Amino acid sequence: MIGDSIDFLGYGAAMLALIERLFPIPRSLTGEGNRQTLRILRESLPSVDLQILDVASKTRAFDWEIPLEWNVRDAYILTPDGERICDYHKNNLHLLGYSIPMECDLCFKALEPYLYTLKSQPNAIPYVTSYYQERFGFCLSFNEFSRLKARFGDSQETFHVCIQSTLTEGVMSYGEIYIKGRSKKEIVFSTYICHPQMVNNELSGIALAFALAKILSQRENRYSFRILFLPETIGSIYYLSRHLESLRKNCLAGFVLTCIGDNRTFSVLHSRNGNNLADRAAHHVLVRYYPNHKEYSYLERGSDERQYCAPGVDLPFCTLMRSKFGTYPEYHTSLDDLKLISAESLGESLEYVFRIVRVLELNAIYQNTILCEPQLGKRGLYPTLSTKDSINKIKDMRNLLMYCDGKKDLLEIAEIGGFGLLEIEQWIAQFVRHGLLKKQNNKGKKCLKKS
Repeated sequence: MIGDSIDFLGYGAAMLALIERLFPIPRSLTGEGNRQTLRILRESLPSVDLQILDVASKTRAFDWEIPLEWNVRDAYILTPDGERICDYHKNNLHLLGYSIPMECDLCFKALEPYLYTLKSQPNAIPYVTSYYQERFGFCLSFNEFSRLKARFGDSQETFHVCIQSTLTEGVMSYGEIYIKGRSKKEIVFSTYICHPQMVNNELSGIALAFALAKILSQRENRYSFRILFLPETIGSIYYLSRHLESLRKNCLAGFVLTCIGDNRTFSVLHSRNGNNLADRAAHHVLVRYYPNHKEYSYLERGSDERQYCAPGVDLPFCTLMRSKFGTYPEYHTSLDDLKLISAESLGESLEYVFRIVRVLELNAIYQNTILCEPQLGKRGLYPTLSTKDSINKIKDMRNLLMYCDGKKDLLEIAEIGGFGLLEIEQWIAQFVRHGLLKKQNNKGKKCLKKS
């Protein structure tokens, strides 16, 4: 809305504080860590109705099934000399995701197949999961692994493996916020809550969705907003299996938020067709405000855009990021930590997304109501003294007016004219106020008149 004034740095500080609080909590597809995360979000948004919903294990969702609920009480390895390593409570990434319970003693050679490292980043703990096949394992830095192998590789001394986990018929939890606007048409934001102790990959999306909920709940909105906190893949598949028809009817544009907290370039991963309204709005903002941005095709997909843009689903979604998943060195490792973000970078990311929201709110189809050029001077919209520079000064304003033909939306006109949609908001308001433009209804009826 005209007059929006937002302290993005202040919101960035609030986002950072939330991330610091959520960082130690273990998350996965299911489990108490996810519920704890959602409860903290609900507590942090007292004026917003964040619903926490549960789906029973083994519930069908298209070709998938909700997995068993996984919780971990403790997990570690004791070396032969009593050193506790791969401690789950020191870093959740140490335990292979969805590891089955295990208590055994193994020499190093027998233990080695259950150890996962990343040789190319020897100081990093990799993030590894086995969601849909039962196994156990531990993750550690390659340097730590090398130290152990050098010391115990040929020894028959045993390591004690302890994994106190449970896999039971429980629930998958997710969160949903609905903020009613003047229209039933919705802008949807989706982020995921299933990655342990990774900041940019996981918590940046959660924090940005949190900040959006705070802002949007405090203003009058043209459209309604739906914000989803889902376990990646299985969560969006389940949600679509229950709400696809409603989303088809009401979703104007949707965005997956992920990897959006670091201080590198801004980016978007487009839909399968690459030209829906979400794609177009993101492209417009990136081109106008972020000259070093990157745009990726659906061929490089990897997050929940895989589901929202799947054949037969085809919702108008794309994915908003800074460094794309899989492209930055810290991705899916313990190096994706609090050092990767700041209040400044989070505030900048919020501004990026909010600009896209504003573009969508402003976009519409207008019809010029005057045959030939209107007389702008008598309406105080044109310089009364004509000089060599006067036409250049109002070129964008005139192009906006003359391209409003009842067929092209403002985004298309802005692309043709090479100007920013947010920069012409006052002109649109003045043209409408003076009766020079009329917003078209869904049928696009013409409204030309003589002057």
